[in-house]
Amino acid sequence: MSGQRDVSMVLETHTTIDPSQKDISEPPKSYTYYHAGPLFTMAELHTNTLLSQAIQRKSSGKFIGILPQDLEQRDQSPHAIRDEDLRALLSCDLGLFTFDGAELDAGTVVEYMFSKMADIPAVVLRSDFRGSGDQGSIGDAWNLMSSNWPRTVGVSVNSLVEYKSALAKTLSRLEVTNPGDLVIDQVAQKVIDGFEKVLQEPPRMPKELRESVYQWLALMPGFRDGSNQQNVEILLKLCGQKQASGLL
Repeated sequence: MSGQRDVSMVLETHTTIDPSQKDISEPPKSYTYYHAGPLFTMAELHTNTLLSQAIQRKSSGKFIGILPQDLEQRDQSPHAIRDEDLRALLSCDLGLFTFDGAELDAGTVVEYMFSKMADIPAVVLRSDFRGSGDQGSIGDAWNLMSSNWPRTVGVSVNSLVEYKSALAKTLSRLEVTNPGDLVIDQVAQKVIDGFEKVLQEPPRMPKELRESVYQWLALMPGFRDGSNQQNVEILLKLCGQKQASGLL
C-alpha cells in the first residue's frame, strides 16, 4: 500500500504546479527557443531566418530563436553535428518545430521527441496546406505517433491562402510591400501566441523524477565530447536552472 501511495504522490505533480514554482515572483523577461525544421534549401534557410527575426521583433525581444543553421560547427562529422543540435535544444527554454511536407523531416521529429523527453514546452508549426499522414479529417496532417504529446501547442497556417490575401492587400494599397513579409509577420504572431499559451501549462515531469531524467538525458545520446560525469553535471545544472525559472 505504501508503494501505491508513493506513486500517487509522484503522479499528482503531473497536473498541479510545483509549490516551489509559486515562489517565483517574476518569470524570465525573455526566453530562448530552439528553431527546428528543414534547412536544406535556400528557401528553407531564408524562411527560418526571416521567421525567427519576426518572432523576436514582434515579441519585443521576449522570444529569441536559436537556429541550428547558425550554430558554429567546428567538427563536420554527423555525430558532432547531431550532438551540437541536441545540446542546443536542451539548453533552450522552448522549442519551435516545423512539421511541413508530405513526410515530416526526420531530424525535426527526432528533435521534437527529444524535447518531450526533457519536458520542454513546444509549438508545432505547419504551414503546408497539403493533407498527409494517417489521421484523416479528425487529426493532424502527419503520422499519428507524432501527435498528442503534452506541453505542445499546434499552429496551422494555409500558406497559399495567407499569401494570396497578403498579395491582394498589397495591390489594393498601391504601395511597394512584399506580401511574403506580411505572411511571415502573421505567422510570427501566431507562434508568439502559441508560446504564450504553452508557457501557461504546468510541467508534466514530476519533481521527484527531474534530476534522474536529466541525468539519463546526459547519458542516453552517447555524446562524443565530454565524459559521462561532465555531461551529467552539465545537465543537472541545466535542470536546476529550468526549475528556478519555472520551466520545470
